[in-house]
Amino acid sequence: MQDYIAVIQAGGEGTRMRSLTKGVIPKPMLKMNGKPLLQWQIENIAAYGIKNFVIIVGYLGEKIKQYFGTGERLNVRIRYIEEREPLGSAGALFFLKEICPEKDFLLIFGDVIFDIEWERMAAFHEKNKALATLLVHPNSHPYDSDLVILAADDKVQAMDSKKNQRSGWYENLVNSGIYIFNHKLLENIVSPTKLDLEKDVLMPLLPGGNIYGYRTPEYVKDVGTPERFAQAGKEQRAGILAEKSLKNRQKCVFLDRDGTVNTYEGLLYRENQLKLIDGAAEAIKKLNASSWLVIVVTNQPVVARGMCGIEDVKNIHRKMQVLLGEKGAFLDDIVFCPHHPDRGHPEENPVYKVNCECRKPATGMIDKMAGKYNIDLEKSYIVGDSTMDIQTGVNAGLKTILVKTGQAGTDHKFHVSPDKIVNDLAEAVEYILANA
Repeated sequence: MQDYIAVIQAGGEGTRMRSLTKGVIPKPMLKMNGKPLLQWQIENIAAYGIKNFVIIVGYLGEKIKQYFGTGERLNVRIRYIEEREPLGSAGALFFLKEICPEKDFLLIFGDVIFDIEWERMAAFHEKNKALATLLVHPNSHPYDSDLVILAADDKVQAMDSKKNQRSGWYENLVNSGIYIFNHKLLENIVSPTKLDLEKDVLMPLLPGGNIYGYRTPEYVKDVGTPERFAQAGKEQRAGILAEKSLKNRQKCVFLDRDGTVNTYEGLLYRENQLKLIDGAAEAIKKLNASSWLVIVVTNQPVVARGMCGIEDVKNIHRKMQVLLGEKGAFLDDIVFCPHHPDRGHPEENPVYKVNCECRKPATGMIDKMAGKYNIDLEKSYIVGDSTMDIQTGVNAGLKTILVKTGQAGTDHKFHVSPDKIVNDLAEAVEYILANA
């Protein structure tokens, strides 16, 4: 990745952080576990071969320049763009045309802490020949975050500002403040005037279809408030940042949906049928606070039966994400199988009446997520309410937990014993965390 330039926006005043900055230090220079936040950013990026940095400075920018200088101490080269007046989140990018023309670049905001496997994101960006790639992820507060809406091919369809009044269900997919840009993006910044990156630069480009979202469960957190800064420091000390980097093998708790996360309703095909099981959100939140990934894997034969369509299932999942988000919990991903092999239902959809490799107890959904997120299946769990879930776990090489909610194993489709039987998801999570 040595051909990339890394650009860090570090010019803001940080009014929400004044209780920590005291007006004498720029917020990217606040120390987290002994190092300025800006240094953590530079060191993570430099570890992947990127040695050329541009830091955009403004408020108290001399403090940043005094500390980092030319970057020699960190074995990198640092150049600076000085904002004489605030130019928003994109105006100062105009000067990159002179500093590093014809160079693709990373853009990072100075109040984000992360530990990212950059080569994966760069490979995604290059494979799609993207003009811009946004790092997107779920978080614990989607209701006050800027959301990104992706198409099935990961192209960005729309951006939903946190300032908008949201009336429907939405996917918990948040714009993280981390980007990779092709240098041609700069053609759309014609002068060094105050510009908003999303509103003035990216959103007008969406109809062109060359803006992509790269989804990752890695640790990326906006630490622009004292509370979030303190929490991130605690999680960094616990090793969670480093463990969640996709350069490392991940541990995952795969969750069945119906009867495990939400109440069992038989064939659930309408959004108003979905209700979370008491304590499920709180249990998932505990996993979110650890280094475990949480992914829902669910059979949804209601599509093959003709009871609803793919978009209806996705909307049910949006409702689930909103309900979880309201309680500070999130899912790292959701994958479902719409197929069913048996024919003969009068309203069935023949497109989905097929034998497949994704329908549990086959392991297609598990295998897909394992490849996408570098998951170590031997160290991971599946939690479900049916013998089919347990058989899926056995087939995939997972540890298995049966919950007594939902079907509570009474489906008797498979003669297989789980590794553990518990009352509900809350008890399953306590067991997993205690035996990690």
